[in-house]
Amino acid sequence: MVITISRDYAAFGRTVAAGLSKQLGIPFYDMDFIKKTAEESGYSEEDIVNQGEDMSRGSRFLNSFLNNSVTYSSSFDGIFAAQSKVILELSQSPCIIVGRCSDYVLREAGIESFNVFLYADMETRIERTKELGHADEADIKKYIEKRDDRRHTYYKQYTKSEMGDYKNYDISLNTGTIGVDTCVDVLAQIIKGKYPDVNWEE
Repeated sequence: MVITISRDYAAFGRTVAAGLSKQLGIPFYDMDFIKKTAEESGYSEEDIVNQGEDMSRGSRFLNSFLNNSVTYSSSFDGIFAAQSKVILELSQSPCIIVGRCSDYVLREAGIESFNVFLYADMETRIERTKELGHADEADIKKYIEKRDDRRHTYYKQYTKSEMGDYKNYDISLNTGTIGVDTCVDVLAQIIKGKYPDVNWEE
């Protein structure tokens, strides 16, 4: 049983994952995932943070163009390959994986997962971005849009589909309207119902 959480920037993905982890008694991987990928790939943690789920449109074009050369191998591709290997290793035990195209990687490997997408209204995300320490950005809305664009570009590069498309997920939730705690409760109830034979920790 593996749960993947895809999310727009500042839509409380890590917060929901942590709450769900506590309710279900299984680990979640976000920042720890970076360390595991660094160990697997040889790339630095900084490189993985910067390139492991973040790609500008210019970088995507250059990456696709240069990949036509048999001698070219980009750091984006190397990190994606390492992340995919880590995802498959983690999926051998019950867990929650945040981002990293994990829904796609598991689906391509034929491994069952429960896939969640989280989004929120811009006002909620602006406040969350401030909480995350980016209140000094000249235009927070543009900063959020930039982070979204780069995250969605990365997802499309490696999955050939649109991040947030409902067909890729079992459920999509608006954390701004519903509230983080309610989203956690709803997901926990659904997952416990989907896997009734699991001896869930209280």
